[in-house]
Amino acid sequence: MVREHIHLKIKRQNDPQSQPYWEEFKVPYRPNQNVVSILMEIRKNPVNTKGQKVAPVVWECNCLEEVCGACTMLINGTPRQACSALIDKLPDGVIVLEPLTKFPVVRDLMVDRQFMFENLKKVKAWVETDGCFDLGRPPIMNERERQFAYELSRCMTCGCCLEACPNVNSKSPFMGAQALSQVTLFNMHPIGKMNREERLEAVMGRGGIVDCGNSQNCVRVCPKHIPLEKSLAQLNKETTLHGILGWLKK
Repeated sequence: MVREHIHLKIKRQNDPQSQPYWEEFKVPYRPNQNVVSILMEIRKNPVNTKGQKVAPVVWECNCLEEVCGACTMLINGTPRQACSALIDKLPDGVIVLEPLTKFPVVRDLMVDRQFMFENLKKVKAWVETDGCFDLGRPPIMNERERQFAYELSRCMTCGCCLEACPNVNSKSPFMGAQALSQVTLFNMHPIGKMNREERLEAVMGRGGIVDCGNSQNCVRVCPKHIPLEKSLAQLNKETTLHGILGWLKK
């Protein structure tokens, strides 16, 4: 049977304070489309399945090549990027789109991911250089560490790991795998090691590594297949040793 239309069921919300509601759309089928291209078609002609002209669906996108993480949403219940979700590879039937549930909704499928970036600030997820010394040649890392660091550096702050994590919720301050893994990354960096103790201290309290329940849902949903289980295990070891050494120094 030839597919004629793509049927979408979208969870919408007019603003952060209003109640969400469902709205359905049908778009003519063309091969090789992704979810973003379907949303663009709806934006051109925002008429729902009841024939009513409605406001265009709001969502976020930027790079369109699974690098920025902006278009992350729930697609048939799974957190993933709309740019890399190909219609031809999704199951036949109604495609259900929802905003991520662990983030405040701005409107429709667009959410506010600011608290992820605030957590990156808390853990100093950068390499500090004040310009007072000659940078010269870049620092050298052994190949094993370099490969591991490269895998961790592929994080695009998309929010999939937080969406899948049962420990990230409105009653918990847990910052999630995304920020914790960046601590491992920057503590490995030859210059980033200067702030190693500050980062470890930042994740040893409430909301840090001790709040990880080790469900490893983050590993299953990460679109970049980052070895988060290894990253968090290494961080767990480092914080434990740092805590013991700090206690012995008292």
